[in-house]
Amino acid sequence: MRKFLNTLFVLSEDSYLALEGETVIVLAEEEKRGQFPLHTLENIICFSYKGASPALMGKCAREGINLCFFTPRGRFLARVSGENNGNVLLRRTQYRMADDDAQSCRAAKNFIFGKVYNSRWSIERTRRDHALRVDDEGLGRASALLAESLPHLLEAASPDELRGLEGEAAAVYFGAFDSLILNQRETFGFTGRSRRPPMDPTNALLSFAYSLLSNACAGALEGVGLDAYVGFLHRDRPGRASLALDLMEELRPLFADRFVLTLINNRTIRSEHFERQPGGAVLLNEEGRRLFLTSWQKRLAEPITHPYLKEKLAWGLVPYVQALLLARYLRGDIDGYPPFLWK
Repeated sequence: MRKFLNTLFVLSEDSYLALEGETVIVLAEEEKRGQFPLHTLENIICFSYKGASPALMGKCAREGINLCFFTPRGRFLARVSGENNGNVLLRRTQYRMADDDAQSCRAAKNFIFGKVYNSRWSIERTRRDHALRVDDEGLGRASALLAESLPHLLEAASPDELRGLEGEAAAVYFGAFDSLILNQRETFGFTGRSRRPPMDPTNALLSFAYSLLSNACAGALEGVGLDAYVGFLHRDRPGRASLALDLMEELRPLFADRFVLTLINNRTIRSEHFERQPGGAVLLNEEGRRLFLTSWQKRLAEPITHPYLKEKLAWGLVPYVQALLLARYLRGDIDGYPPFLWK
């Protein structure tokens, strides 16, 4: 089990990261703005244009510290990873499974089952807690449709059939997503998913959360010896961490979507925390990113009981636990991959 330590977020656009002894220093205009011991860090997430020194990148790779670069507006750029600590037999099993449609579908259907199950749970959670404030009848219909789709997902015979079923379920879920927004509807009203770039504040929050979650899943998979770029549902594409996208599917409704809804409904993030680009894209400004990441870090530290292992752990460890379970499944230690099904 990897110990869940701290994440250093570097938000200033003019910051440069460098190595000094066993510490990372943050420089701005050649002036030292901060210094942090590396042994206390598990992740360094940098939103600066200037980046980091080769010495620091090499040190992070050797020490297993996840060093990830985003643009100041939150678009993922790159991640530093060192020598893989997995074994060749595990990866060969992964590659063989990825090349076989039947085996790929057998693994991928559990990811998507978890996604749809947790999407329905998110809707039911809002119905339970805010029955008098929401369109209970509309949400009930969406929940019923998602429930009906679950057995069909388990019966899917090919990845293409599974993608079709997943697309139908996603349309139902996002069709009901606007009803889960209880406050600030004039700013955060949701009409549909828009990506690359996000065209409204809610999509900007979702995209930012998905980027962070994808990075966490990629690091978790590499940490247990799997290849984050060879997936079962998301197929090979240069530069895309396909297996990380597979793994994060079941976690999206819980990690990202519920987190975004909490930010909106608790008024943590407001209209003044966004900026609109000339082409119509809507992005978090620096203050918005700071509030988002502060809340994200607190969320990762919250304790839960894992529904499959029945053990207490921090939310931030869930991607690592699921990656371990996936590796055990590929090795044949367990009969099937157990998705994270929240209750």
